[in-house]
Amino acid sequence: MLPAPIIYHMQLEVNYREILKIAGPICLALIIPQINHITNTAFLGRLGEFELAANGIAGIYYLVMYMIAYGLNNGMQVLIARRAGQRQFSGIGQLFSNGIQLGLVFSLLAIAITLLAAPWFFSKSLHDKHIYEAAVSFIHIRIWGLPFLMLLNMANAFYIGSGHSKVLAATSLCQEFVNIAFDYFLIFGKAGFPHMGLNGAAVASIIAEITGCSVAFSILFLKKYHLKYELFRYLKIQWNIVLNILNVSAPIIVQFLFSIGSWFVFFIFIEHLGERPLAVSNMLRSIFGLFGIFTWSLAAACNTMVSNVIGQGRSNLVFSAIRKIAWLSLLCALTVCIIINLFPYTLLKIYTTNNDLIAAAIPSIRVITISTLLMAISAVVMSGVLGTGNTKMNLITEIAAVIGYLWYCDIVIERMHSPLQWAWGADFIYWVIIFIMSFWYLRSGRWKGKEI
Repeated sequence: MLPAPIIYHMQLEVNYREILKIAGPICLALIIPQINHITNTAFLGRLGEFELAANGIAGIYYLVMYMIAYGLNNGMQVLIARRAGQRQFSGIGQLFSNGIQLGLVFSLLAIAITLLAAPWFFSKSLHDKHIYEAAVSFIHIRIWGLPFLMLLNMANAFYIGSGHSKVLAATSLCQEFVNIAFDYFLIFGKAGFPHMGLNGAAVASIIAEITGCSVAFSILFLKKYHLKYELFRYLKIQWNIVLNILNVSAPIIVQFLFSIGSWFVFFIFIEHLGERPLAVSNMLRSIFGLFGIFTWSLAAACNTMVSNVIGQGRSNLVFSAIRKIAWLSLLCALTVCIIINLFPYTLLKIYTTNNDLIAAAIPSIRVITISTLLMAISAVVMSGVLGTGNTKMNLITEIAAVIGYLWYCDIVIERMHSPLQWAWGADFIYWVIIFIMSFWYLRSGRWKGKEI
């Protein structure tokens, strides 16, 4: 049994200091992968528009596969935070031990699906044969990093859910340092390494994921968290725990697969407009992926805080937590939007020196910055629903939003062949639906008394 002061530390208070204490390390952990994507995109942009376009499609596909890990991460985070609020240390150990085994099984299934089905899918959906060949070659290498990424996500779920999110900073910094170095070595063939171009970015990312996973698990043992929380005591599969994890995580996984899958379809629609719109969209994805980390880190904090206070039996604080976090998210998004609109050329020059490509991206930047403000509120409110434990409601909301999103894409992009900035207007439809359904559910009070 742990000393009482340590147990108490696991119960959160609803105030701005606690919110920032949770969100800060998560923000740093999220910013590192985005810097990785910026580095990849910037290096590949120096090779040409073709590499930017191919990386956009292949990168989004891997992101779809990554959503399996991210969905399990979010489900585990909700469950661990709930056990932390209830002061159940053995429950945390049971969740962790069974979660990592479940995660490895899912990652191996994703690898098998990719190797068997990805070439067929790309051949049927992409119009440009050269982009198809480059994307398949990239993803056949990149997918082997998924098991290490899965283990890293399970470790991160433990660190965030149990109140040790500061550890994420160390793992992310080590991971990114390795990624940037090997990106440079392998994309351009420096320091005696082979010149691999686009595929060099894939190999560098795998090496970085192995590094991040190794650091995260090393800290578990160095800090003796594996003893305090009995993390590896329950390595024999406990089917009731596995079913509990799946009950919470499966709807989140499907939700994220719908979400990022729709984004993948969006990029396929963009590919039909031509190589340049696809290259521009890859740059825009990188820019707004970086600045969106403030919203997503606060959304993750909302998820954890809502689940934790419910575990404490203080459901009356749920709306206060969501409200405070939403205001912080909106303030961050507004600051980001102002900066991007003041210095769009400076940001885009990170990726390319092609002035025509930069000019083509400016109108879309104006559109996306406005939808980012809507995302700042909607993502936090939706994470509040996730924190209540009703992940099935999140899935229903996501399906409705994706249907609206794809309906817009089909009409505006595929049928009307509208300019790129109008294509990015699909985000408005998506986030409006997310907000309306999530807000309605929270206000209905149907989440009260739900056990997970």
